[in-house]
Amino acid sequence: MITITTPSNSVDTFTLELPKGDTAFLKTIAKKMGWTLRSNRCKMSAYERSLDDERNGRVNHYENSEEFFKKMGI
Repeated sequence: MITITTPSNSVDTFTLELPKGDTAFLKTIAKKMGWTLRSNRCKMSAYERSLDDERNGRVNHYENSEEFFKKMGI
């Protein structure tokens, strides 16, 4: 018989999208289980942030991969 034990400090990280009405319930469960919750509330979606990057000049354009690697010093 093989027994595998994991250290008690090993952690899994999850991202959940919940209705706002369920967050209080989740917080209650997390507190009872001794879990840690972190809220990451972004007002913009990833797509909206990428459009914002484009508008504000935070996107680089390269003609080809050789130009990109040259710019990166590779």
